[in-house]
Amino acid sequence: MDNKQAGTLPLSVYMITFNNGATVARALESVAGWADEIVVVDSHSPDGTADIALKYTDRVLHLDTTDLREKYQYAQDQCKNSWVMFIDADEWLPESFKREVEEILHSASASDGYIVDRRNIYLGREIKYGGWYPDREIRLYRKYRGGWQGGIHAKVHVMGRIGHMKNYYMHTPYSDTAHQIRTIDRYSEAYARDLFNAGRHFRFLNMVLRPVYRLIRDYIFKRGFLDGVPGLIILASTVYYVFMKHARLWELEKAGGGKKRVQ
Repeated sequence: MDNKQAGTLPLSVYMITFNNGATVARALESVAGWADEIVVVDSHSPDGTADIALKYTDRVLHLDTTDLREKYQYAQDQCKNSWVMFIDADEWLPESFKREVEEILHSASASDGYIVDRRNIYLGREIKYGGWYPDREIRLYRKYRGGWQGGIHAKVHVMGRIGHMKNYYMHTPYSDTAHQIRTIDRYSEAYARDLFNAGRHFRFLNMVLRPVYRLIRDYIFKRGFLDGVPGLIILASTVYYVFMKHARLWELEKAGGGKKRVQ
């Protein structure tokens, strides 16, 4: 790794990747030369993601697992600093966000973690309404006060005081609608498996009413229609996702899940 990429901020930024060659350079470019450690945990991506990451850090590790919680936790565990932050390979940090992080780390912060707002860019438009807004979660935290919990939608949970950052980071979740549908298919299957293994049972009313609820909530009450055509596509894909995760839970129950439920 080129020494010029090593930053001076006592912060470890970590990321998990798999076939993110199209976006990972921008993500890493936004933190290179800023944080003094960057950890990337890849799963032997065939598209050269790891080779791109090696241009920004020599801390490129490999872990082959389909369990996202396990992969995120492994990446966190490899970090050396007391303050850590994770970003995904399709996200990047604006300068205003980085300056606020610097102020937090150089102060005597009373918080153990910080909730951060994310701005989503979808089909060339910043999404400001609907089910994708607001989009916030804990991203910056003290390593030994936080850890990963959950299944396909695992999140960081922090024991201690939680603050809220003023600035935001950026996210481009999908390259196009085909990429979006592929991701939804993968996530709906994984989410249904999580439900099945947790002992949750298929309910016909959930499959019928929950998509309708999301349509009314996201498009009407959260004004998703104000995001134009991209907002309508987001709504349709969300309704599809909610419907399919229950349909796949029904399939798993009908087929016995291919294995016994995890007790």
